[in-house]
Amino acid sequence: MLKSRKAKGVNIWNNNKITTFEKLDKFLNTACKNKKIVLIIDETDKTSNNLVFLRFVGMLRDKYLLRGKIGATFQSVILCGVYDIKNLKLKMVKAGTHELLDGEKRINSPWNIAADFEIDMSFSAPEIATMLNEYEKDRKIGMDIEAISEEIRAYTHGYPYLVSRICKTIDEKLEKNWTVQGVQKAVRVILYEKNLLFDDLGKNLESDENFYKLLHDIVVNGKSYSYSMINPAIEWGIMFGILRKQNEDVVIDNLIFETIIYNYFIIKKRIESVNTDEADITRTLPEEVIEDGKLDMALCIEKFTHHYYELYNEKDSKFLENECRILFLTYLKPILNGKGFYYVEAETRNRSRMDVIVDFGTEQFIVELKLWYGEFAHEKALKQISEYLDSKNKTEGYLLTFDFRKTENVGKPRMEWVEYNGKKIFDVMVGV
Repeated sequence: MLKSRKAKGVNIWNNNKITTFEKLDKFLNTACKNKKIVLIIDETDKTSNNLVFLRFVGMLRDKYLLRGKIGATFQSVILCGVYDIKNLKLKMVKAGTHELLDGEKRINSPWNIAADFEIDMSFSAPEIATMLNEYEKDRKIGMDIEAISEEIRAYTHGYPYLVSRICKTIDEKLEKNWTVQGVQKAVRVILYEKNLLFDDLGKNLESDENFYKLLHDIVVNGKSYSYSMINPAIEWGIMFGILRKQNEDVVIDNLIFETIIYNYFIIKKRIESVNTDEADITRTLPEEVIEDGKLDMALCIEKFTHHYYELYNEKDSKFLENECRILFLTYLKPILNGKGFYYVEAETRNRSRMDVIVDFGTEQFIVELKLWYGEFAHEKALKQISEYLDSKNKTEGYLLTFDFRKTENVGKPRMEWVEYNGKKIFDVMVGV
């Protein structure tokens, strides 16, 4: 029986004489003729294994394809609660029966008419500014709209939920601190809160081995994946907005997602350390490197090198090449302990280099992590970090190099402040 809300006159949709798909087909031809009717179907994924439902959407597909001849079908069909329209499959049945053909082996997509949806749904900085303008007109805060919208865009890449979440956090939890620093504080709050978006990301990392490996390769190992690769994990990540295309490669969509993913791997690393009796590098207490609310990053790195030698000097160098950077972040995270946060600059992340940006209080620290590839490469690293500091209007930075050569200096970290192109750089080399 078809039912709908009653409109003016007789409700033709209340019709208990429609008992077959053939009768339903003819009825829709009459009911939709010369009308623009939108059909909304909820809980689509939960129904997608129901044979009657699949035959129904298959019929809608056929009617759409024949719309030029019959001229009567729904203006639009909206399927709610479906991950991807291409996931729906029409199970073929024997003519005149409800039996599946060939034991469900033959399937056909009822939605092969679907076109790729290529509209960028993320907000640009000007679009974020438009929303802030409306808020400013109403509240008259006196905010620097351009600077704030650029900062929100930098952390979220315009991901709609995260843009809204930052604004809501500033408005409701941070006493309307509409400044660049307020945006950074909002990001810090969001990174430590529980929400379904982050929970789902963690669950999918736990349940999908290929997705786990893909994200670990990208964020931890600095490996590049081509957007053109046929990889279900890449397709899945893009479909859910976790990944996006940048040039010809696949990257994590935004800094907040990337930090959540790093935190996931860090926590997993610590759990594995406990379960396997592996050494835990998180030995420095926050009060050892924080005084009067200020983080001493040089002392923090120095203590890391000592713990690193103490705990890992017997480890295989190949293991450490793959793990050294995640070890540093694992060490750093409990020191920040909700009062600061870090993120990795995606543009600099690769096999040999990774820039970590640490925000703590009103200060920002830039730490470049490198693998040792010789003196020439080290000189290039000093040049890179000095240029990066210049782009961030900073005069001081930190270069931490992991050297896996077997030399006479094993167990003796080298650390010194150096001047390079007008920048002051704490140059540290640690090896095993």
